[in-house]
Amino acid sequence: MADALLDIRHLKTYFKVKSGLLNRTTGYVRAVDDISISIKPGETFGLVGESGSGKSTVGKSVVRLTEKTSGDIVFKGRDMYALSAEELRRMRPQMQLIFQDPYSSLNPRVRVGDAIGEALLDHGLIPKREVRERVEEVMDSCGLATYHFDRFPHEFSGGQRQRIGIARALVLNPDLIIADEPVSALDVSIQAQIINLFRKLQVSRGLTYLFISHDLSVVEHLCTRIGVMYLGTMMETASRDELFKHPLHPYTKALLSAVPVPIPKLRRDRIVLKGDIPSPVHPPAGCKFHTRCPFAVERCKQEVPVFRNVGPDHHVACHLV
Repeated sequence: MADALLDIRHLKTYFKVKSGLLNRTTGYVRAVDDISISIKPGETFGLVGESGSGKSTVGKSVVRLTEKTSGDIVFKGRDMYALSAEELRRMRPQMQLIFQDPYSSLNPRVRVGDAIGEALLDHGLIPKREVRERVEEVMDSCGLATYHFDRFPHEFSGGQRQRIGIARALVLNPDLIIADEPVSALDVSIQAQIINLFRKLQVSRGLTYLFISHDLSVVEHLCTRIGVMYLGTMMETASRDELFKHPLHPYTKALLSAVPVPIPKLRRDRIVLKGDIPSPVHPPAGCKFHTRCPFAVERCKQEVPVFRNVGPDHHVACHLV
């Protein structure tokens, strides 16, 4: 997509499986198996699916914390995997990753103000004498007090630690933020505060988000478009409203049926999937979901469904649609 800020094309990320006395490669974990995503500037794209579906691996592959196996990742018109080490270092401040566990992503021996500002010094973006002022400005925009600068991570609650993680990403003034399960470890009331903070920052700073989550109720409130992943493969993508009103893939319908609703009569009939998610080392032939799909036919077991357009910005990979 020509106007996309981030364009992921046929991304595959495999991990080697080694065994035996000689530690030979005996197989591959197909964590991400041929997905494509385009995200426009100012958009929030939600990536959802069960644990083990490959969502986090997509985010890490984008920022090159994990190296891809094949495919293209183009950010602001530049191929991320064609950059030299120095070019990649200059590009990194423009895309930042917020981790799921805010405490484990912080050094317990480093004061939070220093943790937020260290990347400014590492990249030489501003003089050292201006760091504290910049950090305190960002802390204030993330709902942290300036006196928090000299405190350590253990002195904060889970919600405050996630605000620190957001501030650490925001201080570099990025264009893209990849948020990997940023509210899953928080209480529901705190989740709402963090989601509202994401919205506020997006409006004030023109941010673009790749929001990774397994919680569709959170994704519904924040994202403009949603992609549903299963076993490393994209099953369906659509705008938020289209996906929640007219889900097409059986897996999407099953996920949506589990979302709590405030009015019981609006609840969808619960679809309970049988069995466990298959191993990504030996994925099923044909449609990867056919082993758990209540509507699977013989064709689903033999042919891989084409990911095709079935409506305005609505794509699905299913033989039954």
